Amino acid sequence: MAGMTAVREGARQVMAWLHGWTGLLLGWVLFVMCLAGTLSVFKPEIGRWMRPEATAIADPAQAIAAAGNWLSRNAPDATGWYLAAPDGRMRTVEAAYDTGGAFLYRALDPVTGAPVARETFGGEFFYRLHFELELPFPWGRLLASLAAAVMLIALITGIIAHRRIFRDFFTFRPRKGQRSWLDGHNALGVLALPFHLMITFTGLITLASLSMPWAISAAYGEDVAALYREQVPGIAERAATGTKAPLAPLAPMLNEAQRRVGGAIGRVYVLNPGDKAAVVTAFRADSGQIGYTPAEISFDGATGRVLAEWSETRPAIQTYNVLYGLHIARFAPWLTRWLYFLGGAMLTLAIATGLVLWIVKRRERAPLSLANRILERLNVGVLAGVPLGCVAFLLANRLLPLGVSGRAEAEVSVALWTAAAALAVGAALPPRVAWPLLLGLVAASCAIAPWLVPLGQGDAALRIGNLMLLGFAAAFAALVWQQLRRSSVPVSRRAARAAA
Repeated sequence: MAGMTAVREGARQVMAWLHGWTGLLLGWVLFVMCLAGTLSVFKPEIGRWMRPEATAIADPAQAIAAAGNWLSRNAPDATGWYLAAPDGRMRTVEAAYDTGGAFLYRALDPVTGAPVARETFGGEFFYRLHFELELPFPWGRLLASLAAAVMLIALITGIIAHRRIFRDFFTFRPRKGQRSWLDGHNALGVLALPFHLMITFTGLITLASLSMPWAISAAYGEDVAALYREQVPGIAERAATGTKAPLAPLAPMLNEAQRRVGGAIGRVYVLNPGDKAAVVTAFRADSGQIGYTPAEISFDGATGRVLAEWSETRPAIQTYNVLYGLHIARFAPWLTRWLYFLGGAMLTLAIATGLVLWIVKRRERAPLSLANRILERLNVGVLAGVPLGCVAFLLANRLLPLGVSGRAEAEVSVALWTAAAALAVGAALPPRVAWPLLLGLVAASCAIAPWLVPLGQGDAALRIGNLMLLGFAAAFAALVWQQLRRSSVPVSRRAARAAA
């Protein structure tokens, strides 16, 4: 019996060691991914907050038709238009297209079809940051996939390392140094553990074709396009002929698509626009079911004739679509979205507390080594700097002139340079100074942003967004107060409290 107990304790120690090191090695990357992913739960609402002038509302089919008319005049030589229709959460048509050798992303007015006045990536920035990390393809996605695998290992090893996992639901001992950080880390991890496992595993699935391509290569060789043709048979593909032909009216095609797929249209792809071989593909909206892309239909762009249609019934593809849909949560009603947001926030905080705990645990045992002192300062820069960069992105949206060239890219640059500056400050200053300074800047920025809304104060997304920013300001201000209060306590008293 004693031998079995020793084996169990030895296994737990190994799992605890693996949990700590896997969390440390890519902890900062995971913090960025989880914070951006949590914000992406409200991607459409963030887009509305960042485009307060866009107040027009239109039927989705009419909005897509208006966008198509504008693109016909302004991007007639594009290889494709990729449009997302407005719905109850998003008022603009989200358009991606190529022109003049550049690939552009624009939010188009649902009535006029023209770009809205405030050029911005909106919530798309956080969505892309979540799984691309602002790195070139495919490196950002590969790093995100590796980080997700590490996260899954950290979750599983954390579960095995726990002695009293259910007791951690209710245990928190404040002002106890390492014990307090450990209690907070455990509670954040345990309370939403099913969500953490689900979101991590489904995140791995979304990038599996990139991170584990061997089965695809074995079945399809170099013809990867054949896989996607079989996976989405309703997309008709035709090469451009070079013969010009006007695009048939989009509204009748979209109305017919809605009738055939039995629901609202969410996305529309127009390939080879202005060519005789143009193809218009409409996809059923993802908001009506968990599964992603359950039905699509393609039309001849020049005549409006149906070329192909498909409603997904294959069990394997439906399983993948459900897993993908669970991760992106476009199906989620408002209560489920808030639960996703809460679960994502808890996972983000669990990662942050784990990174801080690594340093606290070693400081209470002995003076920190040089490597751990470096880690401590980088912790400050990342854990405070990334939220500061996110708020700087929102402030840039309000402060940059509307007509400035490359405005959307400038907002992203402000966010990234702000986070980089915070990282430098965290590395240069002692943590007792850098923590309250950077967290205070986050609190001040969150408090300022709600007062910079020029138009649309009556919009619900604006009001809720402003209230959330003020709530974040209060939370970060409380952290600053705690840091300042702690720094005023003599070291001997803090050591006595930690030992109690």
